[in-house]
Amino acid sequence: MTVIDVSEAAFQAEVLDRSNEVPVVVDFWAPWCGPCKQLGPALEKAANARDGKVVLAKIDTDENPDLATAFGIQGIPTVKAFQDGDIVAEFVGVLPAAQIEQFFDGLVPSETQLLLDAGDEESLRKAVEQDPKNVDAAFALAQMLYRAGDSAGALELVANAPGNFRADGLAARIELETAGAPETADAFASLDDGELEEGLDKLVALLAAKHDVERVRRVIVAILDELGPVHHLSRETRRKMAAALY
Repeated sequence: MTVIDVSEAAFQAEVLDRSNEVPVVVDFWAPWCGPCKQLGPALEKAANARDGKVVLAKIDTDENPDLATAFGIQGIPTVKAFQDGDIVAEFVGVLPAAQIEQFFDGLVPSETQLLLDAGDEESLRKAVEQDPKNVDAAFALAQMLYRAGDSAGALELVANAPGNFRADGLAARIELETAGAPETADAFASLDDGELEEGLDKLVALLAAKHDVERVRRVIVAILDELGPVHHLSRETRRKMAAALY
């Protein structure tokens, strides 16, 4: 079974011993806990998606107070993952579904994650088919299609990518290229030639000139997200963006 209820008497066998064979994720919860009821189904979905490669053990802290005390449970829901008898990961409270998937992927990657890791077009297409809401898979496939010259196919994949700056930036770039403005084409040419600072400066200049501000801004944000916040160009470009916009 993928999801089991565990008591104090069965904890050694069902959690600690079993974790020598497969990862066991323990959900410390209680029937009166509203957030627990919110988190529980998401945990069960993530566990079931891994087809027996991980077990979700649910422990009612009201019925098993000694276990709650032994593991220092001060608030619920609390989730702890066990491997080889030891705690290897944990969190407290309710997480978004995507973060729960990441938590489980750290123990046992889902089939979608394995396809994403493979990285070839066939695998990425399967990943998108299996999980159409997986923006990372959609973006990876969109990048591949875009580089192969299929801008329309790429845009279809990333036209609505909330929370993923790079996917949103790729969509904005394709839209700008479709519009055909020479100013943006010049900036993109610099970026593609590896002249990152020059390309960013040209994009910032377009912001200052109020040229298609929102889409240009999205392209810049995508580049800065890829560079990371500590990169010197990220810091400098954000300063220039602020001056150009405000």
